[in-house]
Amino acid sequence: MIISKTPYRISFLGGGTDYPVWYEKYGGEVVSATINKHLYLTVRDLPNFFNHKFRLVYSKIEQVRNPKSISHKVVREILLKKKISNGLEIHYDGDVPSKSGLGSSSAFIVGIINALNYYTKKKFFSCKEIAQESIIFERKILREIVGSQDQIACSYGGFNSLKFNNNGFKIKNIISNESELKKIQKNFFIVFTGQSRIASKVAKSYEKKLLNEKKSELFKILDLVKQGKKLLYNKDYDGFSQLVDESWQIKKKLSNLVSNNYIDDLYKKAKKNGATGGKLLGAGGGGFFLFYVPKEKEKFLNFVRDKIYFPVEFTSKGTELFVI
Repeated sequence: MIISKTPYRISFLGGGTDYPVWYEKYGGEVVSATINKHLYLTVRDLPNFFNHKFRLVYSKIEQVRNPKSISHKVVREILLKKKISNGLEIHYDGDVPSKSGLGSSSAFIVGIINALNYYTKKKFFSCKEIAQESIIFERKILREIVGSQDQIACSYGGFNSLKFNNNGFKIKNIISNESELKKIQKNFFIVFTGQSRIASKVAKSYEKKLLNEKKSELFKILDLVKQGKKLLYNKDYDGFSQLVDESWQIKKKLSNLVSNNYIDDLYKKAKKNGATGGKLLGAGGGGFFLFYVPKEKEKFLNFVRDKIYFPVEFTSKGTELFVI
């Protein structure tokens, strides 16, 4: 049995500049970090006692003889791409729901590519190889409108700067010291909005606008990344949270699908109850909201007591494999 364990991620600054349509012309950069919430996939040979050859367990259970008959698009296409025809059973479990802004779609792709690469080749692949294959698979084969940051973050893990250009990407760790990670993470909370969305649909509403009418917004977002890195290196985490807030206000201008009245109202109330900065995670439209609460934690926790939330805990590990 092969088990892949892949972290979800938080994107702080730079979202939108990681789309190829933008960074291949102007370059892009994001600041992101992986958290101690994971997506698990188990892969094993399926004994030949059954009528079916493939069994897939997620929110549904699929049992088919031919991988072409699998409804789950990602699993179907990855099995066909890797020409896996012998019996296989795949189970999915996640610590957070899908379509929630924590990079779950890319985490799934990174995890299954990691597991099936070992299954087919009987060797471990590098973080870079997994990230690159995941980006190509998600954009070229699945034809999803997505950026390139999530696949890299989930593959490598850590609190990083990710730079993009037409030659690929570069990753640089920003915070690795355990005490510093604990110092900044104690002020971050993630709150579920109760609304889910399909990220590619939200992204589709603004991707084609990035090079024309939304060009100035993207350059502003890039400038905030540069400022944010300086604040992080200087350990000014309160100042960093203010930039996250500023970036969120700019991102809302990319499309009317990025936010809505409920989300805006939630943010206003959170800021009245102790939050000094934050943003909706992912492409927008729903999912999880990240809040920075440096002082009035009791007041904030009282505000979110009837909501689903959890404190942030960063992790330095990317996707991992366990072979049993």
